[in-house]
Amino acid sequence: MNAPARYQLVETRLQERLADGTTRCNLCLWRCRIGHGQRGFCQAHVNRNGTLYNLSWGILSSISIDAIEDKPVRHFRPGTRVLSVGSYGCSFRCGGCHNLDISWGVSALDDLARGRSTAAWVRPQELVDTAVRAGVQGIAFTYSEPAVWLEYVLDVSRLAHQAGLYTVYVSNSFVTDEALELMAPHIDVLCSDIKSLSDDFYREICRPARVRQVLHAIRRASELGIHVETRTNIIPGKNDDPREHYRIARWVRDHLGSDSPWHITRFFPAYRLADVPPTPEASLFAARDEALRAGLRNVYVYNDKGCDCAGENRPLEYYLEGGSEQLHQPRKCAAACCGEDGVLLKKYEQAGGNTE
Repeated sequence: MNAPARYQLVETRLQERLADGTTRCNLCLWRCRIGHGQRGFCQAHVNRNGTLYNLSWGILSSISIDAIEDKPVRHFRPGTRVLSVGSYGCSFRCGGCHNLDISWGVSALDDLARGRSTAAWVRPQELVDTAVRAGVQGIAFTYSEPAVWLEYVLDVSRLAHQAGLYTVYVSNSFVTDEALELMAPHIDVLCSDIKSLSDDFYREICRPARVRQVLHAIRRASELGIHVETRTNIIPGKNDDPREHYRIARWVRDHLGSDSPWHITRFFPAYRLADVPPTPEASLFAARDEALRAGLRNVYVYNDKGCDCAGENRPLEYYLEGGSEQLHQPRKCAAACCGEDGVLLKKYEQAGGNTE
């Protein structure tokens, strides 16, 4: 597509109009059915007169430069650095989220829907130019769930490959086959969570999610030629049973290969799980022992970091060209299609009819 010169809504790549007058979004496995003026569960896609648009195309919440090993990715271009970027919106609502304002992003997306946002807006070529100037070797889409930002991810990734940069997609893998097939030619690495092998665990953070759906997406990404690495964040009392860790490792071995990396990370208290203590180090190394017993050869333990967060918290203008005033101008849709009229601003906690 030709990148817009100013902020505006961009059509959602995977959508279908339904007989009941709603339009279905097919980016993630919520497959939200959305009526005019409504937004889906992720809050980032809005229906305007039967067409779905992405509110957050080009909108950056965070940016940082990291080692690829911090994503965590160990078996693709080790020793290189990536420009890590995120936007707003997520298909999950994890109780221990460390990127809450970024990942859920409800208030930020409300402001975009109202035409009141001053969030940074960056064209794809500008982001790639930033990465080249910074001397990194890749771009990682992280902090928030990239599936809800897929239109921008694809536009950036095409240009990144043309510039000789690789791309990394850090995801919960609650994503459709259609989205994976769109991604496959443009994404080099998927770093995916396997949060648990319990459907009950997934229901707590995403009501319709099932383990089999997440595992299917991970396996499908590998079949499509994307380099895949997996991660499990071990939370005391939630997913810390060594028998489950053995089963996760067996799944990785059987479906991704015995050399496929599995990353074991430590939970730190946050949000609704603020009363849960950090994961005991013994639990992390017990999980590693179970993985080795299951036949995995490349198991990595992180006892000092649990999430892929923007570490330095530098302002975006530190990395991007243009001053703060230019980057943070009020964002009103240039196509005059995201005014207040018809845009519902319901928070996800409220009972609404916009996702099913």
